[in-house]
Amino acid sequence: MSESEYVTDVVIVGSGGGLCGAVTAAAQGLETLVIEKEPLIGGSTAMSGGVLWLPNNPLMQAEGVPDSFEQAMDYFDSVVGDVGPASSPERRAAYVKEGEAMVRFLQGVGMSFRRCEGYSDYYAGMRGIQGGSDRGRSIEATFFDGHELGPWLDKIRPGMAAATPLAIYTGEVAPAQLFTRSTKSLRLAARVGARTVAGKLKREERLTNGAALIGQTLRVALAQELGIWTKTPLVDLLIENGRATGVVAERNGRTVTIRARHAVLLSAGGFARNPEMRARYGKQPSSTAWSIANPGDTGEVLEAAIGHGAAADLMDDAWWIPTSVFPDGRPNSHNGERSKPGSIVVDRSGRRYFNEAVSYMEAGRQMYAHNEDGGSIPSWLIIDSRNRGRYMWGTQRPGRTPEEWITSGYMKRADSLRELAEQCGVDPAGLEATVERFNSFASTGVDLDFHRGEGGHERFQGDFTHKPNPSLGPLDKPPYYAVALYPGDVGTSGGVLTDEFARVLNTAHEPIPGLYAAGNCTASVMGRSYPGAGASIGASFVFSHIAMKHAAAELSAG
Repeated sequence: MSESEYVTDVVIVGSGGGLCGAVTAAAQGLETLVIEKEPLIGGSTAMSGGVLWLPNNPLMQAEGVPDSFEQAMDYFDSVVGDVGPASSPERRAAYVKEGEAMVRFLQGVGMSFRRCEGYSDYYAGMRGIQGGSDRGRSIEATFFDGHELGPWLDKIRPGMAAATPLAIYTGEVAPAQLFTRSTKSLRLAARVGARTVAGKLKREERLTNGAALIGQTLRVALAQELGIWTKTPLVDLLIENGRATGVVAERNGRTVTIRARHAVLLSAGGFARNPEMRARYGKQPSSTAWSIANPGDTGEVLEAAIGHGAAADLMDDAWWIPTSVFPDGRPNSHNGERSKPGSIVVDRSGRRYFNEAVSYMEAGRQMYAHNEDGGSIPSWLIIDSRNRGRYMWGTQRPGRTPEEWITSGYMKRADSLRELAEQCGVDPAGLEATVERFNSFASTGVDLDFHRGEGGHERFQGDFTHKPNPSLGPLDKPPYYAVALYPGDVGTSGGVLTDEFARVLNTAHEPIPGLYAAGNCTASVMGRSYPGAGASIGASFVFSHIAMKHAAAELSAG
């Protein structure tokens, strides 16, 4: 075999959820190689909260949290609806059933998880929705000492922990941020602080969030002695006689042919960082400057698959999340800020047009749906000084507003709503009328226009100490503040079509033998919705796991 050729049983493109597929394949006795184009492992998964949304998962069962396959399918029907083959009944059923099996498998090979208690499904409790879970279906990896990874620790892409060096779980973030409002939250913040200090005293590198999920999966993968090549971008797929037989990649400045005896799994990102593809496929206006996807999310893997006859769908969609852009050009996502009392989002006319406290994906959808003549892109997130004094803005503590935010124009500040509107280019009379009406809702706790605060997720992200509605409070204490909001994203959510076994389908909707796909390079089983925290990572992990189980079964069947 020449230096430019390598042979293995399975080659996996991408080191996010694809690592789960690699662990599954290796456990089935398949020689496995993972290639990652970036120098760092984990992609957008490592940068994320590292949560997986998995209905009826074993942790729920162990703790007696009510759920069932039927309830999960009802929820899919209510939230996702009929969006075509990407979210077929067969794919939904596979996701729910195999998600449960995957967690048991990962626990069996040494991974550990915790439930995100109270991290409600994003549509639970909302009008017309069936099957949602108020207590939540999300789980996340427990923290562990990254030093167990040896030199590989430095190869994990930094994420949430890099911005906030605390050993805090994703499911703890929202309640812990209310430490100035509640003794319960203060005690939680104290536990997080103690956990962080304990790790430092023990000289541990305590990984949490996406780093913990990728780190734990990588630890298992390294123990299985499978191959992982970083700085190895895909050049093309090898399709011979209609079957995927490997890939062509670039490594150490050379082109290398990697032949796969049994399967190729594409578990790469989408094209959030590719301006040309966004212009060709995506909703407009859009900008890579609004995206918080990883830098390697540039679409080559998806384009290669489409170039070899793979069918694609949902290419105009993404995992939307409203963002602002800091003075230094960094995008900042806004989730909790939209849900706290004393905040509204308005369009250019100064009017509210949706329930501000809905999930980030739904908020982005609403921004695009309402954007006639550019009226809602950008929108304006408006708060009063009571809100600024009580709640965090990004990682900035309550009451601390950097003067650079004001002088740069990133955050507008004014003593009256009229003056604020003029600074924002918003209709002053429209904003004044909107706030007057909204304040009347806040006094009763009932949002007659958009029902804000009725859903479980809205209450979770709100302020549980605020009565009668944890998400509704008046804007009546000057000065007032406003920041421009754009429909940012954490990645695109359309791509190649796959079936319930994660097999890539061609344009005739027939499987391409030997070729599997999962992750953001696929048309998501979640369709155009985001049912709960960790839905995208859950799908990436579950379908990578399904793919490699199917490949192993095909081999056994001869």
